[in-house]
Amino acid sequence: MQNNPRSLTAYQVRLLAILALVNFVNFADRLLVPPLVGQLRDHFNLTSVQLSWLQVVLQIVLATGSIPFGLMADRVNRARLIAAGIIFWSLATFLTGMASTFAMLLVARALVGTGEAVYAPAAQSMISGAFPEATRARAQAVFAAGMLAGATAGLALGEMLGEKFGWRPAFFLVGVPGLLLAFFVFKLKEPPRGPSSEIVPIGQLLRVPAYDALIASGVLITFTSVALVFWGNDFIKEWKGFTPKEAGISLGIIVLLASLLGVLTGGYVADWLQKRYHYGRILTVACAFLTAAPFLLWALWTEEKSQVVVALFIGAFFMAWYHGPVTAVIHDLMPRRAHARSVGVYMFVTQLLGGMFGPLVVGKIDDVSTLPIGLQVAVGVLVAGALCMFLVIYFIRRDGLHHPSLAAFHAEAHD
Repeated sequence: MQNNPRSLTAYQVRLLAILALVNFVNFADRLLVPPLVGQLRDHFNLTSVQLSWLQVVLQIVLATGSIPFGLMADRVNRARLIAAGIIFWSLATFLTGMASTFAMLLVARALVGTGEAVYAPAAQSMISGAFPEATRARAQAVFAAGMLAGATAGLALGEMLGEKFGWRPAFFLVGVPGLLLAFFVFKLKEPPRGPSSEIVPIGQLLRVPAYDALIASGVLITFTSVALVFWGNDFIKEWKGFTPKEAGISLGIIVLLASLLGVLTGGYVADWLQKRYHYGRILTVACAFLTAAPFLLWALWTEEKSQVVVALFIGAFFMAWYHGPVTAVIHDLMPRRAHARSVGVYMFVTQLLGGMFGPLVVGKIDDVSTLPIGLQVAVGVLVAGALCMFLVIYFIRRDGLHHPSLAAFHAEAHD
């Protein structure tokens, strides 16, 4: 299955297509809330900080569940685990649309986060197990393309359905596809992985300095990305004069195109650069974020709609380089049997800290000052995260991709 990196087997194509499609539905569900912020604010009489908690509770539960489900994914059948998570979050999505109070809405979004916590560590572990190391970033980039397309679809559907029917129907509609996809995921065969005796303790993972620095960087990157996604739609409508249709559909398509081009380009460049430097993938991501930052500031500062579109296109293109390579870097650093738990730990810390505080801090700044100021702070945090990646490069150059503390595990789980 992994001997020839230049050709794909039918199994690899099927696995990647199904998991990318589930990722599409996953993020369509997750990103339904931002375009409905105005309606939810009016319906439940909420402040910006209260609205932020709709994203925060999902992120907290998603983060908290990532470690136990990551540990579970290293031991049990991952396809069945993923299928169960899909069914759970799909039913929770229906519950979101049925919420009659703000408290019920918060509980429903927390349950969505529980189901989604099952998915990412197990799915990314299956992909890295099914593809050779040389093409790992590209395979993860295709998986991430489903995320980006789904996020855009969620924003567009939320805007269109919310404007025409109100906010409840959007959740009912997006809850259906997941239930159908769960059947196809359940039928997927497990890719190879090391035996259970090779399980790596979490404390051992945290003894790898490059991994620790990558987590710190991920917290800062997630802070910005979640804040931009949650508040971006509201920002361009309230501060740049975009209509709901322009914000949810026209601009959404432009950002989607940029993101898809970016994630695929980033995966290709990262794998190409990795052949020349053993820190090539993380170098790719760091440079991409530093390139994206000035264009994001341009989008925040300009008053011309056309310039906002151009700036967001370029900014989204380079920000999307992150998604494939970062998982590949984690799996490069870790033995195969620790792939799911290493992603679970990464998600736990980055989603709990970055994903929680990003929208919350920007929402608080909006309440006491203005939303543009809050988003400029978020871009500054993004730059700090990109610079932190050079610390990851330092540790990889010093210790190599396989840190001495994990040498025995890498030897046992050698591909």
